[in-house]
Amino acid sequence: QNLGEAIIPFLEESWEETLDPQQQRRLEDLIHQLQFEGLQQRLRVWCEAGAQDLLEGMWLLNSYQYPDADLQALNRAIEQLRFEAWTLLRAEMHPADQVQVLNHVIFRNHKFAANTQHFHSPANSMLHRVFETKRGNPLSLCVIYLLVAQRLDLPVFGVNLPNLFVLTYHPDTPGFVPFYINCYNRGVTLSRADIEHYVGQLGITSQESFYEPCTNLDIVRRAMRNLQVGFEKLQEPAKVEEVGQLLAILTPEKATDDEE
Repeated sequence: QNLGEAIIPFLEESWEETLDPQQQRRLEDLIHQLQFEGLQQRLRVWCEAGAQDLLEGMWLLNSYQYPDADLQALNRAIEQLRFEAWTLLRAEMHPADQVQVLNHVIFRNHKFAANTQHFHSPANSMLHRVFETKRGNPLSLCVIYLLVAQRLDLPVFGVNLPNLFVLTYHPDTPGFVPFYINCYNRGVTLSRADIEHYVGQLGITSQESFYEPCTNLDIVRRAMRNLQVGFEKLQEPAKVEEVGQLLAILTPEKATDDEE
């Protein structure tokens, strides 16, 4: 917490005590500005430290809209899913069966599902809201699945496929053919040929990055672009601009990946 953020409780107290709407508005703007500056600072630290913790990166994005969002509450929610899956996993279980265990826990037991009614809603990029509503976009559902899989030491990674973020089961084993997991469709598995067909349907030139694991930084950047699109749909240009500032912290060069 920086010095500016330290005075926020006093500003909030002043907001509660004043009856002047104009003064309240000024205080709200100041509080937001201090919170935003603190978020920018934390995001820089996360990025410069190597973007090691995906959950922390998604929580930082979450805190743009919800400054009081609790990282430990998110951690506990992920840990609960991990524990439930761990009790069902068995040694030497086939990778396809491991994926079925995660699908059972996440999509059947906990009923996480695609938010098809409000596809571009900013809430889809806010991990704590996805846990509350059990609805998300391809990226946020994949992030939850990915965090659980990684805690179980499963070789699951994100894949920056255009328009549809997916996961890959990609062990460092000679001869193993990686496969893909579509969390937006309840964890259905796909082959490389399926991904190639999908890319062909999009009418774009295939790139190796469409099939290979991406980084935590790639994932959080993509979540930010999704959030920008959501605010554009809601016609909130000030928020689009601010999320753009956050994205710039994580983007030394201009990125061109598509959203969702």
